[in-house]
Amino acid sequence: MTSYSIIGAGAIGTALAQQFSRKNIKVKIANTRGRESLSDLTATLGNNVEATSTQDALKADLVMLAVPFDRVPDAVRQAAAWDNRIVVDATNAIKFPEFLPKDLGGRLSTEIVAEAAPGARVVKGFNTLPAAVLAQVPDDHGRRVMFLSGNNSLANAEVAALANALGSLNEGKSAQFGGALMVHDLTSHD
Repeated sequence: MTSYSIIGAGAIGTALAQQFSRKNIKVKIANTRGRESLSDLTATLGNNVEATSTQDALKADLVMLAVPFDRVPDAVRQAAAWDNRIVVDATNAIKFPEFLPKDLGGRLSTEIVAEAAPGARVVKGFNTLPAAVLAQVPDDHGRRVMFLSGNNSLANAEVAALANALGSLNEGKSAQFGGALMVHDLTSHD
């Protein structure tokens, strides 16, 4: 059985933890403030969400990074060898306060995440929906679209299976913040 963890307990990390709890899938969650700071969250979400240390969370088969993009290297620094485990890059390289894509010199943010986690199979996902939407129970048939992108078809399939189990449909290739999938013409009123 695959073990799951979430590193980061901000808006995205909490929204992901809520979906794991809702679907009765066990997950460990960690943050930089320590497991004690997560006691209210885990008490609210029930037995499927367990607070842990970052070092313990980094041992999971599938690690979801829900930290600010600039903090990724620090978040994964304590990891033992990744040995082909999966890292889900749920980050967005955003320049604040402008809320614009960071200039990464033509590189994809996930390439930078992959460098911070050498030996991991990195899949970009769970980063295109606002946290408030991600936290909600999906309307209609209990599903929503989740875009995934990665270079390893087996890792992509595992993350797609997880997204499906959490109630999301998986389609699309471009999940980069500011990419074609996230650009909307807000001037049209048709």
